[in-house]
Amino acid sequence: MKYPSIFNDVLGPVMRGPSSSHCAAALRIGRLCRDLMDGHIKDVLIEYDPNGSLATTHKSQGSDMGLFGGFLGWEADDQRLPHYLQGIEEAGIKIQINIVDIQADHPNTYKITLFNDRGMRELTALSTGGGMIQVISIDGAPVSIFGDYSETLIYTTDPESVSALLQTLADPDELHICRGRQTFVEVKSQHFLTASTEDTIRSMDGVTAIRRLSPVLPVGSRKNMTVPFINCEEMLRYNADHQLELWQLALRYESERGHLSEEEVWNKMKSLVAIMSNAVQTGLEGTTYHDRILGPQSLGYREKLEQEKLVPGDAFNRVILYVSAIMEVKSSMGVIVAAPTAGACGALPGAILGAASAMKVPEDKVIRAMLAAGMIGVFIAAHATFAAEVGGCQAECGSGSGMAAAGIVELANGNLAQALTAASMALQNSLGMICDPIANRVEAPCLGKNTMAATNALSMANMALADYDQLIPLDQVIDAMDKVGKSIDHELRCTGLGGLSATKASLAIEKDLSDQSGEASLQEAALRFKIC
Repeated sequence: MKYPSIFNDVLGPVMRGPSSSHCAAALRIGRLCRDLMDGHIKDVLIEYDPNGSLATTHKSQGSDMGLFGGFLGWEADDQRLPHYLQGIEEAGIKIQINIVDIQADHPNTYKITLFNDRGMRELTALSTGGGMIQVISIDGAPVSIFGDYSETLIYTTDPESVSALLQTLADPDELHICRGRQTFVEVKSQHFLTASTEDTIRSMDGVTAIRRLSPVLPVGSRKNMTVPFINCEEMLRYNADHQLELWQLALRYESERGHLSEEEVWNKMKSLVAIMSNAVQTGLEGTTYHDRILGPQSLGYREKLEQEKLVPGDAFNRVILYVSAIMEVKSSMGVIVAAPTAGACGALPGAILGAASAMKVPEDKVIRAMLAAGMIGVFIAAHATFAAEVGGCQAECGSGSGMAAAGIVELANGNLAQALTAASMALQNSLGMICDPIANRVEAPCLGKNTMAATNALSMANMALADYDQLIPLDQVIDAMDKVGKSIDHELRCTGLGGLSATKASLAIEKDLSDQSGEASLQEAALRFKIC
């Protein structure tokens, strides 16, 4: 059973770039590639399946930026990320991208072959939504690496002897013998093996190499991990004896899941709220970036709002303003929190921060609201997906809307039942939402869909506070969302091949952007960066 973490799967990563599925996930995959090559990468072959999303979106939605940044060892919020081509050039890394049938079952599949003077390694990984990843093979051997452990790979011709010794010298959380093009023992632990243990292993006959893959997620995993509940039904049964509010249940869940104190969970959320709030203020000051479709439109919205030229409604107008500001920061390569994704980074924080501003509530209430929203996100992550490439925009903006609705109920001192009702109704309204980015950029109709998701959340929160009937429990709505997402045509799941993406206007905008980036294309050619 998958036990998502609020800080791994739901709120985060803290990042730059248009898409968490592309930028942040790709960067994490690149970091693992760098570790697999012991920090020395000379040449890279990247292969994308023509039927997946990455074949058409890897450059425009930031996979190249993230992946190359990972090869260089950068973090997801590194200020150098917009200059990733210059970084690759200075590092002397040659990269080729091939669009070829790799028999990929997942739309976000990265098949990467890495070379240096010492040899070659191969890694295949998936971006599973919201910056989360799964490495499914290394050197042809099946693995399951999510970036939540310290991973030690011991290449050996005698894996049984190595495994037996490791059981004596260490206490790994998991230990696997992996057989592929080469055989290695995979050791999953909360901490790397000690230097003395590594020296002992390295001296054994048949051991040819040891590689350390550092964790790329903020909250680690451990063996025998448990959680108090993993869906609404279980949570309500648990709460029959505890009588906690939704934000308190989120504290309880994440504390047990992450082996953290409740104070640590609170402080982590507090830091994320500060980053979200800063994104709002940054956006309202105005943003600039050359490679985007939309400029800082929130400035005009705020001016009209101050001039009282908009339809009245303080909370709704603040929500729209805040959503716009955050989305503009994202599109200008500023720092945002993927909540639950970068493409949907405006809906949840824009809704909660905008409503909180209108209601004039203190910071503690905002943190509680975000915790409540995070708990709803855990249920979605466990039983559906945040990846638009898998489930359409309902997985991103729809999920953000359901999470925000529960958070706004918390802001208004609603009860647990009302929070779950609000989340259920907001998600019900989002089923079937497609992902069709204009000009292959995560800007529009993403801005409108984020705004719709946020205002939907505010509407459903009010309806729940007035005790409207949800009819369908949240667990069942999440299951339905998962099934609907799988039935959406792949052209309408962030591939840029259908919907608004395929209109004449969208294609014309894409061409204009491509023409304007001629200088960057020349730089790519100079780097011997090839796309076949």
